[in-house]
Amino acid sequence: MDLDVIPDITMRGQDDPHGRSTTRRPATVGQLATRIGDLAGRPADWWHLVVLDHAGPSQVPLTDADGVRLWLTTWPPGHRTNLHDHDVTEVSTVIAGELTEVTIAPDGVTERPLRANRVRVHGGGHTHELHNPGPAFAITIHAHLAT
Repeated sequence: MDLDVIPDITMRGQDDPHGRSTTRRPATVGQLATRIGDLAGRPADWWHLVVLDHAGPSQVPLTDADGVRLWLTTWPPGHRTNLHDHDVTEVSTVIAGELTEVTIAPDGVTERPLRANRVRVHGGGHTHELHNPGPAFAITIHAHLAT
């Protein structure tokens, strides 16, 4: 048997072992969700960047690596965003505090709490507003493909 034709199973998921050029693909929604989930689990990497400003939300850039933009947002108590949509797919998670989302879609209006440690995907045409109904600041981490 010619052992040169047997595939090397240790190379699964790695770059081409034959030296051919590979094209880097944009991150998937699942990869974005994994990235923010991993980062949320490492507060030592971002806690010192939290800005508690009662005047409005504070957005702090975290990183722009591999074509992905990550940022941290703090939401003061009682703050409500304007109605808006997202022209790119964005993934976010609440890591502390409370947020409520009101979504407006062709089939109606939905209001729901956004729970901590649950990933939320917002795509193009997703019209919504966010509100912090709690007595404390809320903290979120967001990711989207850098443009």
